[in-house]
Amino acid sequence: MSLINTSKVQRRKLWFHSIEELLQELDRIEAAEKSGSVKALGNWTPGQILSHVSAWIEYGWDGYPIGAPPFFIKWLLKLMVRRQLRKGMPAGIKIPGIEGGTKGQELIPTDVAIARLRKALQRLQNGELAVHNSPAFGPMSHEDRILFNLRHAELHLSFLQLN
Repeated sequence: MSLINTSKVQRRKLWFHSIEELLQELDRIEAAEKSGSVKALGNWTPGQILSHVSAWIEYGWDGYPIGAPPFFIKWLLKLMVRRQLRKGMPAGIKIPGIEGGTKGQELIPTDVAIARLRKALQRLQNGELAVHNSPAFGPMSHEDRILFNLRHAELHLSFLQLN
């Protein structure tokens, strides 16, 4: 099976101002899943997409499965983070040297992945502070961590078509 170039996929436009808005989107995804009308437009299943978003939230508490990039790359990424918080994340970016280009996209049922993401968002919403710094961006305020995870969710959930 050949992989889809996800930077070329026509996908939904999403922008979340709060965790509450993201939770409302999860309600829509769950309803579409129950009616059999959710379709993934990229290379992952809906469960993989939701699992991936959950995992990257959880890594702030549980530890990241990847190390920091070289200093120069990390410096560039720290410069880019502000732009991504304001404008969103681009599709099709892969972490060099990581099989599949990223981590956390376990193949799990959609309903299980939705419950996992709700739990992670609840912890974030309740103010549970990260104990591990991002390997790419270093320390982040809790507010920036929320924004970053909202932007990350927008990117990946935009690949879910709800009919």
